[in-house]
Amino acid sequence: MSDANKQTLTHQQQTLDLSIALLERPSVTPDDDGCQDILSSRLKQAGFDCEFMYFGDRKQSGEHAEVKNLWARRGTADPVICFAGHTDVVPTGDENNWTYPPFTPTIADGYLWARGAADMKTGIAAFTIAAERFVANHPEHNGSIAFLITSDEEGPSINGTVKVIEALEARQEKITYCLVGEPSSTDTLGDIIKNGRRGSLGAVLTVTGKQGHVAYPHLASNPIHAAMSALADLTNATWDNGNDYFPATSLQISNINSGTGATNVIPETLDAVFNFRFSTETTEDELKAKTHAIFDKYFKDSKASYDIHWKLSGQPFLTPEGKLVSACQQAIKAVTDVDATLSTSGGTSDGRFIAPTGAQVVELGVRNATIHQVDEKVEVDDLGKLAQIYEGILENLLLGDD
Repeated sequence: MSDANKQTLTHQQQTLDLSIALLERPSVTPDDDGCQDILSSRLKQAGFDCEFMYFGDRKQSGEHAEVKNLWARRGTADPVICFAGHTDVVPTGDENNWTYPPFTPTIADGYLWARGAADMKTGIAAFTIAAERFVANHPEHNGSIAFLITSDEEGPSINGTVKVIEALEARQEKITYCLVGEPSSTDTLGDIIKNGRRGSLGAVLTVTGKQGHVAYPHLASNPIHAAMSALADLTNATWDNGNDYFPATSLQISNINSGTGATNVIPETLDAVFNFRFSTETTEDELKAKTHAIFDKYFKDSKASYDIHWKLSGQPFLTPEGKLVSACQQAIKAVTDVDATLSTSGGTSDGRFIAPTGAQVVELGVRNATIHQVDEKVEVDDLGKLAQIYEGILENLLLGDD
């Protein structure tokens, strides 16, 4: 067996063992269920200073619940290479629909099956192994290695990474390069690097008319009729044409609700929910202004009125080709012989909280084919390769002159 194959097997077994230890814990958001304790214990042995940060109300549940976060760092110099990830997972749904129990990690048919296998406990395990091995081989490395691990990514994301970043910024502790271990790969490990994400702007629309009998519409004001033309214009509008990195901004209506349950009653209100995924070619304020202009056009002479409640979940961000992207592409090529493609597709991630600090941010992890699904799983053979890729990225960024 070649040295390279032996190296892959060593990475694989170590990453697999740590993955299983994390996957056994039912850390449904926002519960960490001891995952970060496992990581902290190992990282301390590798020379990391570990700090738990708690945000939220210990006595509350839901989005106000207390969230446990881990900030670990080895070194005091720049550049700071940070691995960001989350130990919380989405609910399993009906466990009877799973081939194997979701919190009993099972190896079968070449896959590791468990909730969180792809999203994203194996990514956390791979980076931990990579960091341990890199430190063992290069104890006097340049710069610093850090971990930012939260248990509030799959939930409201208000007491997790965003709060840790605020705390780090307050004490002027900066991240230079950030590798988010989200499952970015599509067809094969390392084929996609997410070097940016679209912004997400949500809206809750309330249209208020006047309830009445359907036989006497002149005595009422139908909010459904009032909203229809405006919503049609909204869905047909062109917001921008995108650019070389981002597709055109898109809008989707995800929910419409109205009616009293009776067929002969004009309802008083209509509620609709819609969301923009927007590129760097437009801004939050421009989207709001154009939306209001559309509704103002149709409600100017209407008996009905409208109100929109806006919620910005994240601004678009982009890490152009440069040192971090190159380090990732080179490491992927060396391990898998794959030429990685850059992409900004998909939903949001916690990278949206880190990029505004000036850090270069990319996402790189296992295949995302089964994330959030029943029977979530990941290829066992990919685990060791991912750890090798992460170790290669550390070598590319921290060895030699920066």
